[in-house]
Amino acid sequence: MLEDRTIAGASPTPWPTAYPQGYAVVDVETTGLARDDRIISAAVYRLDARGEVEDHWYTLVNPERDPGPVWIHGLTSEALEGAPLFAEIAEEFAVRLADRVLVAHNAVFDWQMIAREYARAQREAPVRQRLCTIALSKELGLPLPNHKLESLAAHFGVVQQRAHHALDDARVLAEAFRPSLRAAAAGGVRLPLLECRPLTEWSDRPVPRQQSGGYGGYGASSWRPSRKRPACPHPNPGRYEEGKRLKQGMRVAFSGDTSVERELLEDRATEAGLHVATSLSRLTSLLVTNDPDSGTSKVARARQFGTPVVDEAAFGQLLRDVEPADGD
Repeated sequence: MLEDRTIAGASPTPWPTAYPQGYAVVDVETTGLARDDRIISAAVYRLDARGEVEDHWYTLVNPERDPGPVWIHGLTSEALEGAPLFAEIAEEFAVRLADRVLVAHNAVFDWQMIAREYARAQREAPVRQRLCTIALSKELGLPLPNHKLESLAAHFGVVQQRAHHALDDARVLAEAFRPSLRAAAAGGVRLPLLECRPLTEWSDRPVPRQQSGGYGGYGASSWRPSRKRPACPHPNPGRYEEGKRLKQGMRVAFSGDTSVERELLEDRATEAGLHVATSLSRLTSLLVTNDPDSGTSKVARARQFGTPVVDEAAFGQLLRDVEPADGD
């Protein structure tokens, strides 16, 4: 890892004065990725200006609903039954976040989940800026095979102990962020900081489709430009099987509205090694839709071909643990 070093008779490497004075490295596990999904565990590692760990904190959270894909995060309804509600840990969480830049892997997701939980509790999350370690690794030009946390960790020699456990994921990210931060400082790299605007109102009632665009989704008749994606380098291993992992090369199609921005979901799928398909055929491995009864052409073809179907929340969890292609 990169470390600050002082040579006899020389001064330490100057630290950029424009860099933040502290960071909160965060990971949250959730019931899914959709707009009304909930946080079920959260962890924060507080770091000083140079990335040194000050302390860490972890809590379970009772989501007051089904915990979602237990096979991913391992948290059952029984494990969460006696956990505090988010409103009960909101103050302690806020203390950990206050006056710091929120750092996370795919930070927009963690930030959105946190902002929504605070809005439900009729409070504002004390976060004004976030930094995504995926964006930082791109700024640094790190030679990573993909943008998964495990790849970033491996690059810096950080050992994962419990993947998809909030506390260990936050620890791993904190240890990988420190050398990334120091490399950025040494190279004069401007940190990719983004503004965070807290939500001030929230309702868990279903959002009408024509209004969902305000949350990053696309309405049924919304227009968005097509994007040419690079060809998937992996062969199609066939269809997804329920209860198993996705595998690199699988062809994934999307249908209908999504709570997380569609392009973000597609980008994440591509980065995980999946083939994002614009249409559905007999070769499609999986259809992702929040409305399997919508009657769209893709849903109709999925029924015709027997294509497996999952919702956005389950797909988001599956993306966290994609099996490498054969031979990788």
